[in-house]
Amino acid sequence: MSRFQWTAIAICVLLNVLDGFDVMVMAFTASHVADEWGLSGSEIGLTLSAGLFGMAGGSLFLAPLADRYGRRAIILASMAIITAGMFASAFAQNVGQLAALRVVTGLGIGGMLASVGVIAAEYSSDRYRSLSLALYSIGYPIGATIGGILAVWLIQWWGWRSVFAGGALASLLVVPLVLRYLPESLDFLVTRRPAGALPRLNRLLARMHLPQRDALPDPVLVAAGARTGYAKLFSPALLRTTVLIALAFFMLMFGTYFVLSWTPKLLVDAGMSSGQGITGGVLLNLGGIAGGGLFGWLTTRFPLRALIAIFLAGTASALALFGYVSSDLAPAFAAAVLIGFALFGSMAGLYALAPIVYDASVRTTGLGWAIGVGRIGAILAPAIVGVLVDAGWRTGSLYYLFSVPLLVAAVAVLAMRRGHRSATA
Repeated sequence: MSRFQWTAIAICVLLNVLDGFDVMVMAFTASHVADEWGLSGSEIGLTLSAGLFGMAGGSLFLAPLADRYGRRAIILASMAIITAGMFASAFAQNVGQLAALRVVTGLGIGGMLASVGVIAAEYSSDRYRSLSLALYSIGYPIGATIGGILAVWLIQWWGWRSVFAGGALASLLVVPLVLRYLPESLDFLVTRRPAGALPRLNRLLARMHLPQRDALPDPVLVAAGARTGYAKLFSPALLRTTVLIALAFFMLMFGTYFVLSWTPKLLVDAGMSSGQGITGGVLLNLGGIAGGGLFGWLTTRFPLRALIAIFLAGTASALALFGYVSSDLAPAFAAAVLIGFALFGSMAGLYALAPIVYDASVRTTGLGWAIGVGRIGAILAPAIVGVLVDAGWRTGSLYYLFSVPLLVAAVAVLAMRRGHRSATA
């Protein structure tokens, strides 16, 4: 892989860093928002789920536009939405306004993620694709870790609103880097053939140290009446894969966003300080950086699906352990690192698997579908936990309960058939 390709991967990682910051900002500020506005557990759950609701909508309805209008264009449009939503959130005056603005921000995040993941996959060689996508996935815990560290400092000096303003500024500063270094999708140029597609393709090939072309490669011909888009995803040939990968994403995100959204608050409820609660959230993400990195290395040596299943089962075990020791500071922090390690390794695996089971004509739609359904699980989890907290559920019991979806996700991954594009899976 050329330096140009690794630079493109690095920009994709950076965009996922922003995602980690933008998603976790509500978790890190939840206790302070609740104190200022006197919110119940259910109302906190609403604010935590609102951004995820927007992300689901963005993944399901905005991301597929990238297959038609260009992945780079949708990424830039999504970044504009994210920046505006984060900035406006800093001025919210009540829980309804904040929840609505989190939906707007989530639309941008959901619209961006599928396109970024596809570009990361396309600019990776066959040998390094799983590694590149694993590196891409650990951008999320890096962003969440940085966000948690900054949140403690910003809240101390300027209050919780400054954390949202900081996220808006970070998104704005990344836009010039995207304009300069993130290329358009190769598959989009070949299949959709926008104006100037051939010279644009040749410029990209030159930067990848590949031979120039005298004409665009023949696109995959679509027969009259053949299915495309969501219709193709649910065709008999892809139905099993489409359902199982969505189930795996749903269960993983259901467990993930319970952990990421509620852990700081639940640690406070278990008797720790606000700073210690945020530290627990940061440790989750530090473990995630290590887990995602190790997972990427392991993909060059072991079958992808088996690795994903092992990491998912490990996550379920770590959740149960955390539930058992959640009231004891040192063991709880150690268990948080283990959860993050296994959880983000699992996430790296699913993000690596999803783009390789669909062809170019529906790749962004397919990944958007999987992420979108996953975000539905992410929406439900924080809201359900809010209701359970109000009903008197103890911290440990919640972690026992949410270990089960991770085991279901492991079974779904193992049940997937090996597709023609996933020979190493």
